[in-house]
Amino acid sequence: MPPASSSKLRALDDLLQRAVAGDETAYRRFLTEAAVIVRRFAARRMPRQSAGFDLEDLVQEILLAVHTKRHTWRKGEPVAPWLFAIARYKAIDAYRRRGRRIEIDIAEIGDVVDARSGPPTAVNRDVGRALASLKGRQQAVVSALSVEGKSIRETARELHMSEGAVRVAFHRGLSSIAKTFGRV
Repeated sequence: MPPASSSKLRALDDLLQRAVAGDETAYRRFLTEAAVIVRRFAARRMPRQSAGFDLEDLVQEILLAVHTKRHTWRKGEPVAPWLFAIARYKAIDAYRRRGRRIEIDIAEIGDVVDARSGPPTAVNRDVGRALASLKGRQQAVVSALSVEGKSIRETARELHMSEGAVRVAFHRGLSSIAKTFGRV
């Protein structure tokens, strides 16, 4: 299946913006259009031996997460990177629950991060500020796990730490960010 066209992705921007403003019809259309895009995304990631994996279950799980996390989308930002991030994490969670691991090549979603990404966004600046508030290993661990999407095992190996130490540093780093930015 071909990737979603940039015009369809821009249409999602408009639909979600109208939905957040209270337009229920736009929200239904947004979910319908998002389901098509998410279904393609998930179908390309189904393991060859897909026993135990139901594509529609995964699509519904992703759409439910989109619904519950819609408040996290920032008005004026492109919807596609936000949508694909949720889809990616839900797909990874689904495969992990079944004892599988999924690797997603950035080239597969490169069309989403197009010229509209442009200069640093408010989200990128916020993430940069949060990471800059940390020092040493906490910064390296939070960056590896949250920004780079590495596993605890990969991070532990790269930073020459135990997996338990990575978990502790990650938790402490997030707690520090929360305190620094007043979210406690």
